[in-house]
Amino acid sequence: MIIQNIKSKLPEIGTSIFAVMSQMANEFNAINLSQGFPDFNCSDELIDLVNHYMKKGFNQYAPMPGTIELRKQISTKVKRDYERDYNFESEITITAGATQALYTAFATIINPGDEVIIFEPAYDSYLPAIKLNGGIPVNIQLNKNDFSIPWENVRKVITNKTKCIVINSPHNPTGTILKQNDIEELKNLIRDTDIFLISDEVYEHIVFDGKDHLSFAKYDELAKRSFIISSFGKTFHTTGWKVGYCLAPEMLMKEFRKIHQFIVFAVNTPVQLALSEFMKNQNNIYQLGQFYQDKRDLFISLIKSSRFSLSQCSGTYFQLLDYSKISDKNDLEFCEYLTKEVSVAAIPLSPFYSEGTENRFIRICFAKKDEVLKKAALKLCGI
Repeated sequence: MIIQNIKSKLPEIGTSIFAVMSQMANEFNAINLSQGFPDFNCSDELIDLVNHYMKKGFNQYAPMPGTIELRKQISTKVKRDYERDYNFESEITITAGATQALYTAFATIINPGDEVIIFEPAYDSYLPAIKLNGGIPVNIQLNKNDFSIPWENVRKVITNKTKCIVINSPHNPTGTILKQNDIEELKNLIRDTDIFLISDEVYEHIVFDGKDHLSFAKYDELAKRSFIISSFGKTFHTTGWKVGYCLAPEMLMKEFRKIHQFIVFAVNTPVQLALSEFMKNQNNIYQLGQFYQDKRDLFISLIKSSRFSLSQCSGTYFQLLDYSKISDKNDLEFCEYLTKEVSVAAIPLSPFYSEGTENRFIRICFAKKDEVLKKAALKLCGI
């Protein structure tokens, strides 16, 4: 048969753990805390704005880099937040979600044999995107005690083949954020090199406890070699709309757009126009951190009597739970037990590692209605 002539480019990749756990949650009617997206709707105003632009006839292709209106609003926001000017004409591109932006950034800079440093646990799209473009992933595990970056290990793996370092802050799945010493370590590491950076900042506005998001846009040494990627899906509770963006210096963005145009060409026009209008009200952006901090704090208070231990969550809408006092099962088995016997679905941490892990951690998503969090916490406290 002709299909036998297909040689898989990702032979080791199967169905994602997110799809597996969501299917299991549906099958056993479990509360689904595995899903990495909200179970509540976005703003009615934003929906009305999309409808408005649809009815006004803005239903054809947007410009390849994105609508001018949205790129201008992003430029204004980045200047306000991080004190850096990105030219909306040549240094900002609207993408079909952050995952597409990440893939395009990898495709822009990676050639066969190039090494790319990633930190594990890592978001699951990094590894296949690197491999599909002929790159060689160099995996470094974050410190087990606090999931901080072990910079001494990074220095050891830098070679003349190192093309790129990928940083994710706020970090999925651990909820950690970069600190100023991390920025200084990275500056020192890449000084006098040609190493590029990909900074995954999709949770940039979900940071807690008065801490700051240290965007690479803040630092000359980092910004000049960085693709900085963010997501409207995370900021405005619209993950299903798949709209994100990439910031990069003009020469990098020129190459990025060459590839972008042949992957997706352009992104949903009325949604872009609606987002540009919605962004003019700053409250629609800057209340997000407190909104999710309240949910984090609620969940923590609800499970404080449980046998789980909690790691520090400083950003994102994910919380890691340490179940080592409860079970010796591996994390896949424990998540299956939780779903089938406790009726709460979570995500095991091992799929975020290229070779798995023996850590006894699971990830839950607290971007859920309060009543859902209360129901789930009651079940978890009953273990």
